[in-house]
Amino acid sequence: MTATFAVGIDLGTTNTAIGAVALDDDNAAPAALPILQVVAVNEVHARSLLPSFLYLPTSSELPAGALALPWDSARDFAVGGFAKDRAALVPGRVIASAKSWLSHAGVDRRAALLPLDVSGGADTDVPRLSPVEVQARLLAHVRDAWDAAHPQAKLADQHVVLTVPASFDAVAKSLTEEAAQLAGLTNIVLLEEPQAALYAWIARHDDKSESPWRKQVGPGDLILVVDVGGGTTDFSLIAVKDDHGQLELERVAVGEHILLGGDNMDLALAYGVKQRLQDDGKTIDDWQLRALTHSSRAAKEQLLEDAAMKEATVVIPGRGSKLVGGSIKSTLTREQLTRTVIDGFFPVVLESDRPQQPRRVGLSTLGLPWAADAAVTRHLAAFLDGRQPTALLFNGGVTRSPLLRARLLEVLTSWLGTTPRVLTGADLDLAVANGAASYARVRHSKAGLRIKGGTARAYYVGIEKSELAVPGLPARVDAVCIAPKGMEEGSEAAIAMPLGLVVGEPATFRFFSSASRDADVAGAVVDVAKAKDDLTELAPIEASLAGTAGALVPVTLRSRVTETGTLELFAQETSSKQAHKLEFQIRGD
Repeated sequence: MTATFAVGIDLGTTNTAIGAVALDDDNAAPAALPILQVVAVNEVHARSLLPSFLYLPTSSELPAGALALPWDSARDFAVGGFAKDRAALVPGRVIASAKSWLSHAGVDRRAALLPLDVSGGADTDVPRLSPVEVQARLLAHVRDAWDAAHPQAKLADQHVVLTVPASFDAVAKSLTEEAAQLAGLTNIVLLEEPQAALYAWIARHDDKSESPWRKQVGPGDLILVVDVGGGTTDFSLIAVKDDHGQLELERVAVGEHILLGGDNMDLALAYGVKQRLQDDGKTIDDWQLRALTHSSRAAKEQLLEDAAMKEATVVIPGRGSKLVGGSIKSTLTREQLTRTVIDGFFPVVLESDRPQQPRRVGLSTLGLPWAADAAVTRHLAAFLDGRQPTALLFNGGVTRSPLLRARLLEVLTSWLGTTPRVLTGADLDLAVANGAASYARVRHSKAGLRIKGGTARAYYVGIEKSELAVPGLPARVDAVCIAPKGMEEGSEAAIAMPLGLVVGEPATFRFFSSASRDADVAGAVVDVAKAKDDLTELAPIEASLAGTAGALVPVTLRSRVTETGTLELFAQETSSKQAHKLEFQIRGD
């Protein structure tokens, strides 16, 4: 079918949103689609945000048909508002923050590991799902809600752009794409969330508006996008340039992947409440702490949105069947919120300060690799590293708080000696979805502004050195650059170095990336052992390439970055026309 809509999906850690604009209306602005979801037992409503929570009840926990939807009368799980509410009562049966697990290289992200077991053995009967499957279920819900509202224009037939954090590595982006395919969305394009936020701001300030974006920024401006969401903190720098009298935008820097966001703040608040309860003689176990964390999230949101509130109630369920009777009530005060969130996560620091890296303990429980330093401002100082933005765009649910925005602006002003212009006008909850829809329309029409930038990192393939074997010493490995930082979509690079390719049997291909090695060109050789922190090893690719078993075939390499952000690596046999291909996702479009 012919596409009639440009659609953007913001698959967020805390909330998911969908924006759309008709392709036949050049004057229309992208708008959010309310998403039908279960909000209470036997109650379905459409809301602009779909909480990214998945609830897996027991067969006897709810009345028959309690989770029914217009497109699935036998639904036995819930996605959205009701699932989020249940997290504070039965935390062991609710999966939250699955998106963060997609970037966790320390686990098998296709393995059924969510929700995690907690001490005490509660909820051991709950079915486990992989992070990829959870994301697929969220996207399938979005697809079904869209199809119910647009029966003549199924989502799978539209121009769909799906957003990911700019700091997602190649594997996390590829797994996001895999989740979309499992949900029946096989023709999607990935876009970095900070870029989507900027596209939304541009669409909001087009040439017909009272304050066009071209009058708010000009050549020489450097726009800092600060995106603090539920699970990650993303920083991007986008330069405004003059191209023969026309303004163009170029993404010039992307921060490292930082697992630091609203989830950390909720847990910190929960620990504060827990300590106060323990001081009063009450015991809170790990299962109850999870429930308290979800309750603290709700209390935090109430206090941040209503400046007149002095405190908000939190409820911790008891253990056992009499949950209501055994529950514990407490409060989250505004003073505690300010001390914990604003001063703890956004402290006033010097421009020279850097994130602290405490020594790791040798053994730890299975969990996400959260940032060791919770100070967003120190991570921002490390990212800027002397660069001076002139404009600032906020994004992410955490930055909805005027208190947090004011603190970040205060810190930046102290570093820069001047206050950067704040670019306003975008809905912080819906900007990414609407911006992705705006970009989808640009791609369809092949007209309009596109943010340039190419690859955010340089990419390398591991080459084992052919040397005499030494007992007890592994073979040394070089990293050969196959895609320099900033390599544009649709471009190719040839690596003339003669190499040997193992064919006909399973082989492991090692890949690396670097956000700091700006000068490496295609074919540059880096000693992995000496590079240390300059290189980050990615998940290897296991492949068995066609050919005589165990043969080492002479090849040269050629790489290409596709229009959809896939890095293709071709090994061209020198004695024939046969080319072997490996590919993986390296960034959003």
